[in-house]
Amino acid sequence: MIRQLLNAALLLSAFAISGCTVFPLPEPPRIMDLAYDGGPADLSQTHNITLRVETPLASAPFDGAQILIKPTPYELQAIGKARWRDNAPVMIRDHIISHVRTSEAFRNVIVDTSPASAELTLVSELTAFHVRQQNREGHVLIQLHTELVHNIQRESVCVRNWRIKEPLDDSGHESIVQGFSNAANRLGHDLTRWVAGCVDSFHNAARN
Repeated sequence: MIRQLLNAALLLSAFAISGCTVFPLPEPPRIMDLAYDGGPADLSQTHNITLRVETPLASAPFDGAQILIKPTPYELQAIGKARWRDNAPVMIRDHIISHVRTSEAFRNVIVDTSPASAELTLVSELTAFHVRQQNREGHVLIQLHTELVHNIQRESVCVRNWRIKEPLDDSGHESIVQGFSNAANRLGHDLTRWVAGCVDSFHNAARN
């Protein structure tokens, strides 16, 4: 008996020295990103101004990197073994910037951490970024409140609420991430046209 205990102690010591463990290591989570469709917004005019895009405000849990599902009106759940590459507000900000820059609607588009000055700022609040399940069917829901602010006059040029719904083919991880990507691309295209239209209306009003 003493010999068996001694052998077990030696075996455990060997594992400790080598850094090995008899327990399986947890599988690292999959890091997911929004797929960018790369399509321009078909805007022919380039405004000679700089636009700053602020990171959207968001409260928990929409300020985190978890991929969320809302199976009931009262509960939010996180998808296991997968998360976003960054928190949701940063994901939305980067996606919007990609669309606005691709459209070439403005001389320059900068992020909120840039020290450069800008004539206009797009501020927003993210209030939904999750999968909603109803009657065994699911869809991605993105809700964003946006304001285009004139930085010198400190007033809102335009204000709009966005509610983007994208149906899902199934409940698999790939389908869910594709649904988020489709919804984010729709938001990026429509918001880019909206911002450009707001600037057109503002400049026309200023000239009259």
